Amino acid sequence: MSATPPAPGARSISIRLAVIVVLVLAFTLLTGLVDGGVGVSPAQALIQPSFLLANALPGLLLAALLLVLSRRALLSFGLAFLLQALVYGINSLKVNHLGTPLMPADFHMLGQLRRGGLPLLGSYMPTSPWPYLCVIGSVIAMLIAWRIEPPLFARRTRGKRLWSGVSLLALLATLLAGMPGWAKIYGGGYLWLEPWSASATADHSGLVSSLLMFHLHQGHAGKQADASAAQQLIERSNVALRARLKSTTQDQGETPDIVVVQSESFFDPSILKGYEHTDLIPHLRRLATQGESGPLHVPTFGGGTIRTEFEVLTGLSLRYFDDLQFPYLQMNNKIVPSLVRTLRAHGYETMALHGNDPGFWNRITAFRAIGFDHFASRADFPTRAAMDGQYMADSAMTEAIMDRLKDAGPPQFLFAISIEAHGPYDVTPADVAARDAMPVPDGITGKHKRELQNYLYHLQHADQELGRLADLLARRDRPTLLLFYGDHLPALTDTFHSAGFIDGKDMLSQASTWLLVNPRNPIPAMHEALASWMLPGRLLEQAGIRDDAYFALTQVIAPELVALTQAPGASPAAGEGVGNAADEDMANVALLRFKGKLEPMLPKAELQIAEAGEVEADVPGESFDAAGARQ
Repeated sequence: MSATPPAPGARSISIRLAVIVVLVLAFTLLTGLVDGGVGVSPAQALIQPSFLLANALPGLLLAALLLVLSRRALLSFGLAFLLQALVYGINSLKVNHLGTPLMPADFHMLGQLRRGGLPLLGSYMPTSPWPYLCVIGSVIAMLIAWRIEPPLFARRTRGKRLWSGVSLLALLATLLAGMPGWAKIYGGGYLWLEPWSASATADHSGLVSSLLMFHLHQGHAGKQADASAAQQLIERSNVALRARLKSTTQDQGETPDIVVVQSESFFDPSILKGYEHTDLIPHLRRLATQGESGPLHVPTFGGGTIRTEFEVLTGLSLRYFDDLQFPYLQMNNKIVPSLVRTLRAHGYETMALHGNDPGFWNRITAFRAIGFDHFASRADFPTRAAMDGQYMADSAMTEAIMDRLKDAGPPQFLFAISIEAHGPYDVTPADVAARDAMPVPDGITGKHKRELQNYLYHLQHADQELGRLADLLARRDRPTLLLFYGDHLPALTDTFHSAGFIDGKDMLSQASTWLLVNPRNPIPAMHEALASWMLPGRLLEQAGIRDDAYFALTQVIAPELVALTQAPGASPAAGEGVGNAADEDMANVALLRFKGKLEPMLPKAELQIAEAGEVEADVPGESFDAAGARQ
């Protein structure tokens, strides 16, 4: 007796379900193939299928939503995969230039595209036409699919499409919002999560899963300051801290002006193999014999200038703020304790200078919160300010600094942000002959040689302008302290991989450099490694301002913590990890400081010029002038 054949409608439903199942499997496997991570490769499909599925799940949810809307399976899964492939393409660009994968905070950069970020970020896009042709071809294929692919199900489904669409949209929204319920999958206990290494996490769990895990980890970390632990650190440091607060000033004369130059991508090439005996920065070496200098541990590599900038201006280590990858874009504080506010409390006029768009990196809002009186940007420089390569020349910055320094009136603090040496390094500079004369280590050839030479060309300009600026400041009637430092190493990842560093460590573990000098009054040379968040305390000491207990504490604790500051993704430094009491306690100090709750716990100097409460009560913005923002 033969079995009754299935009804035509049942057969149709089975075929449609089979199509969807095949597309889900294909989407999941192709996502792992494009990802390239060892934990989500198609070869792992039978060993740990949940890793592949978790990494593909957001794309599958998007494809399902598109399917409900369009009723076309190939179109929906193809469009979802194309959008996902764009994310992977952007990730590839970041890895190639900066050596680290995408992180959730990187998506804040989308808001910077209309604030002067499009030309800068766009310069990192591929120059080959093939990626763009692939995108155009994919879009055309999607349009063709829309026209010729038959619908998988009827248009009218008595509300089923509506409810399905709303449910899928809500599910996607909760996922993107990082709702705690998703922690069962992306909380880190199920997949492979290494909070200290985005690269390792992405390699084992996939890029998409990595983004979601860090999104949940950072968004719901709920880090609370332990006031008792902070108090213990302060008490342990009490003797040394009070000694610094009671110290007499080194310069009993006139209050010095202060000029800080944050030099784009500046570092000492002698740490790179092939340059051990080549002096490419003679002016910095000359000035180092007249003041303080040394390696500078910074919290970023190849980009992310505002990470180092934030640490220098606030004295706060981003190591203690997991959720602030790009602090200017993410912080909501209207008032931020800072070096700038301390100097204002001592009568300084404060100004920031930058030869680029003032809105990029949200500097207008951030500088107002940090306490600057004025912010002069690209529009405030002369129309014919010198350019070299893609950006304003460092020589124009030197001119702007000297034009704004006055010989009378209150002391001045000028914070200058250079940009000439900013990447990418494939733009022809003004003096090709000088560029071509730059020495290159053996084994660096082709475009990598040209990029390295372009960078060194701009590096030497930065060094020359440092020497010129110091000589000009030495001839002023008023004393001037000059702090110069590099914000990070340049994004020359292929060159660094090929050449290597003399200490044997990777590029993410390398230090930049710093210099603090009074050009008019040289002192015996002192060489010391510091972290960027320790610079403001050192600067205030040299300026004779010793009544800010927090900045004094950063100097007391510096020797124990200096090497812990590294770029995201770097191998753990010696002394890092659970068990370092000073590091754990300083994290609580920093959190309390950022929230404005630390000052009552700190000892007071004998001659306190302004109480912390009075400084914090000052509302920034009432006199803040960002002339370059008035476009």
